[in-house]
Amino acid sequence: MHMRSALRTSRLILGLAGYPFLLLLVGCSTTAYRNAADSDVYQIVAEVEEQIFGTPSEFSIETAHTGVDPDDITPDDIFAERNQSIRKTIAIEQAIDLAIKQNRRYQSQKEQLYLTALTLTGEQHAFSPQFFARGTGNRTHFPSGEKTEGANTNIGVGQMLSTGADVSVSMATDILEFLTGDPRKTAASTISFSVFQPLLRGAGREVAAARLIQAERNVIYSVRNFSHFQNEFAADIVLDYFRLLQRKDTIYNEYNNYQSRIEATRYLRARSVDREKALDVNQAEQAELSARNRYINAVVSYKNLLDDFKITLGLPQTVDLHLVDAEMETLQERGLVLLDINSNYGFQLAVDHRLPLLNSIDQYEDAQREVRVASNGLKTQIGIFANASIDSEGVTDYTDFDFDNIRRSVGLQLDLPLDRLRERNVYRASLIAFESELRKLGLTLDELRSTVDEGIRELERLSQNYEIQTNAVLLAEKQVSGAQLSIESGNAIYRDLEEAQDDLIAAQNAQTAALVDYLESRLDLLLQLGILNTDTNQFWLNQASTVNLTPGIGSGNSSSTISDDGEVITPDELFTQ
Repeated sequence: MHMRSALRTSRLILGLAGYPFLLLLVGCSTTAYRNAADSDVYQIVAEVEEQIFGTPSEFSIETAHTGVDPDDITPDDIFAERNQSIRKTIAIEQAIDLAIKQNRRYQSQKEQLYLTALTLTGEQHAFSPQFFARGTGNRTHFPSGEKTEGANTNIGVGQMLSTGADVSVSMATDILEFLTGDPRKTAASTISFSVFQPLLRGAGREVAAARLIQAERNVIYSVRNFSHFQNEFAADIVLDYFRLLQRKDTIYNEYNNYQSRIEATRYLRARSVDREKALDVNQAEQAELSARNRYINAVVSYKNLLDDFKITLGLPQTVDLHLVDAEMETLQERGLVLLDINSNYGFQLAVDHRLPLLNSIDQYEDAQREVRVASNGLKTQIGIFANASIDSEGVTDYTDFDFDNIRRSVGLQLDLPLDRLRERNVYRASLIAFESELRKLGLTLDELRSTVDEGIRELERLSQNYEIQTNAVLLAEKQVSGAQLSIESGNAIYRDLEEAQDDLIAAQNAQTAALVDYLESRLDLLLQLGILNTDTNQFWLNQASTVNLTPGIGSGNSSSTISDDGEVITPDELFTQ
């Protein structure tokens, strides 16, 4: 008897009292949920990218561990990943590709964009039909010995509209069956419809869909920020690579200097028998030790920097990483890539193209909108509503509806603004936030103009530095050759050669540093202007700009320290500009 009663109760729930609906007792798999989320997010990102840039990218947060059960990844697996003992030689383009795939910070930035778009799917869902189906089955024992079985279900759909309206349709059913005494059954169903449309407070898309609007704009900001980050990231990889090659160049210079000091010491020792002073030999030995120390320091510095670069690329420290020296040779052959723009032209470029600045402008508009939304909360809450419902006829037939017997009601709902303390505080806070955002935007523009001016001046300074260091290397080479000849002829002391060699090694290191410094400053200025195009091959060797920078456009920088004839300007000329 108990089993038959339980089966009867189950049939009541699953059959929903005769309705042609089924309860979905088994949900989708976790993989299906993840794939559905990915599909929605990737579509949103692609649409926003096409809106901003004209074409979507192949955005994805997939990694080697995507789809793997977290419980299947053990600490031993991670240890094994970080223990790869292989030799790897990479050029700059390969380093960029590798870092994009494996850099941890890059992956985190992608995931941040993904999560922002994922939030938008939730806000969009709030304005889509919200279906629900709920059911309850029960069996009750009364003290009198009477037993009943019952079931109630509620099926329907509700939806919020961007006008602020709330619409819902539902069907509720109650069934009660007596199992003892006088067996009887009662059943009743109700179909109901309701709608409420605010007229003042809460009315209109800007207010009703404020969270949705902000979520949509947040995705735009995230896409812009990620695009700016991508350019910044690629430029950083290029600069890290050239800084390493610069350190390699320093190692070779220091080693050659060390070998020269060894030869000089040997030469002086051989002549110390009858021609050179013991003091000169001692000074040569001391210089040799100093050169050896500088060489060892240069090697250690390079290895430390290389370890950091492996982390940037997402490579295990056990990888034997090698760079391509030809990249530096190509950069040296290419020389300085000039960028001839003045302050006003540079600032206008940044206003038109710098993505973080566009975000700042849009966020200022967000603050304006928040004031309008907050002020709406101070208004009277007045709205119209309409309800309709119909019940089933009879005590046992819950599917028999008389649609001529529909109960209808319409009305006006009023809530006077007698207590708006919270809303008042929200409104006042929005005004303060707006003024803060206003100041922030002004500061952003001032700092941007200052950054552009500093970048232009720095680029000019480093251009002059490179030219000076190039000439310094030529002069130092002549001094070393002259000192060597003078010593061999007996017309000079060893200190002259030592000083000449010190000047040469310093000039050689400074020349390479000046070239890389100029490259860093130029890429940074292009980033600040928002026109760095890292999608082109070897972007660091050309203008790498998303706009056509015709040579000479924007020339005539009033803050230049060099006159038209190539001479430095005088202090009087500087302070009368």
